[in-house]
Amino acid sequence: MKIGVVLFVTDVSLSPAALARKCEDLGFESIFMPEHTVIPVDRKTPYAWGTGGEHGEDKMPDYYWHLPDPFIALALAASATTRIKLGTGICLVPEHEPIALAKEIATLDRFSGGRFLFGIGAGWLVEESEVMGVEFRRRWPMTREYIRAMKELWTKPESSFEGRFVRFPAVRCYPKPAQQPHPPVLIGAGGMGPSCERALKDTVAIGDGWAPTWIGPNRLAREMARLKELCAEAGRDVSQIEISVFLRHQPGADPRRTIERYREAGAHRLVFNLPPLDSSRADNLLEDLARQYLP
Repeated sequence: MKIGVVLFVTDVSLSPAALARKCEDLGFESIFMPEHTVIPVDRKTPYAWGTGGEHGEDKMPDYYWHLPDPFIALALAASATTRIKLGTGICLVPEHEPIALAKEIATLDRFSGGRFLFGIGAGWLVEESEVMGVEFRRRWPMTREYIRAMKELWTKPESSFEGRFVRFPAVRCYPKPAQQPHPPVLIGAGGMGPSCERALKDTVAIGDGWAPTWIGPNRLAREMARLKELCAEAGRDVSQIEISVFLRHQPGADPRRTIERYREAGAHRLVFNLPPLDSSRADNLLEDLARQYLP
């Protein structure tokens, strides 16, 4: 089982370079960085990762509005490491201009030696989407089309695209990614809501992997059965789709049993969400997680 971590880097945590170097030295397979360009001051959208209740569980953590640009942070991480995979967990695709985003990703993948994992999503915070010029109900159709356009730019010497949300004439866009045909696209959706159907269909249609959040092993096994059905219908080999499960780190959990249950359910990678880490917390939290979950 591959083991990674989500790093909520902020302007007061350890730097991306220092955290990435620490994670690589400990033996983690991958690091992921989230994205929120802005957090609107006035919002009605409930905090997506809250648990409800009356004790503040639905309050968005303050560090959400201190997040850096994930691609610049990952570039800094890449410069300080040589082996660890570098992922977005997740990139809010429709909030970007797709040609510029394709260029940014190709550059990062090329100069990191092919280490980039493109975790994607469309956003859950309605007000953020609106500030960024995205009509919320169209965010996933935009995302699907942007990914298809970006693949054209990554894989062809000269590429053009004609779609509903993006169009461009024949262009040359270099550098190309180091990974062929392009960095893996991980569909970061599903797991917390009542249905994973859209996420599974998107995985089959445009993804190289599925990355649900906080999904238990029993439900993952059920969803994997559906993913196999969808792959068979589309003529895709389900064994070529990598499953990365994003989890909260639960102190007291049995690491070996957790790994085994997720492996049996079909997961290839477990990615643990960690809070911002300053110098006083990084060693203890990362070393404890490594001691529990790494071989």
